[in-house]
Amino acid sequence: MGVEIRENPVTDDDFEEMKQFVHDYLTASVEGEEDGGRMRWYPWHSAEYRFNHILNVVSIATHIAEKEGANADVVRVAALFHDIAKLEVDQDVHADAGARITREYLRSHCEYPISFVDEVCDSIKNHSYQGPLTDLPLEARCLIESDLLDKVGANGMTLILLRMGYEARTHTDAPEMINRIVERGENVVERIVSDTAESIAHQRLKRVRWFREWLISEIAQLEPNDSEAIE
Repeated sequence: MGVEIRENPVTDDDFEEMKQFVHDYLTASVEGEEDGGRMRWYPWHSAEYRFNHILNVVSIATHIAEKEGANADVVRVAALFHDIAKLEVDQDVHADAGARITREYLRSHCEYPISFVDEVCDSIKNHSYQGPLTDLPLEARCLIESDLLDKVGANGMTLILLRMGYEARTHTDAPEMINRIVERGENVVERIVSDTAESIAHQRLKRVRWFREWLISEIAQLEPNDSEAIE
């Protein structure tokens, strides 16, 4: 019998160990910082929020990869590590830093093919790319699309409403804040290229628009008229 070639080299146990490593790395990135550190003046810039965002991206990216015919193992590992350096370096270099950390981890754990490691790290390096997604390999596209999609929909609305509370805004500001998610979603639709991502984006945008209209309707009923304000 010949030697079996594993097309999907990452086992479930491997992936669970990676998840623990990423979680611990993010937590260590903010330990000992009395003021919360860079980019953490809002609660969702904590290690826990960042890790939750990463897991969301893993889920979306894996789904897109499977539907679009990408290498799902490359995509899900890249998604898991894509923001690992987010809390310890500046935004404009976190992708390169994350790729370096990922390469060190993958080269020192199991015997992953060099080509696999290269694809994962290249996807991470490219996940902040601002040009046309058609310029990139399919796996990098899946990662970028999922990263964009996590900021749209119910998750995006929740974060923007949390921001309202942090900034001591009133309920009357809610439609304006939700409209930012609508605009973000519209920008995402213009940028993504896969049919799977486009379907997800339109579904999420539909829900956000519905919620915005609901808010506008209810807030209008709550606002006092001129005579009530005088009394």
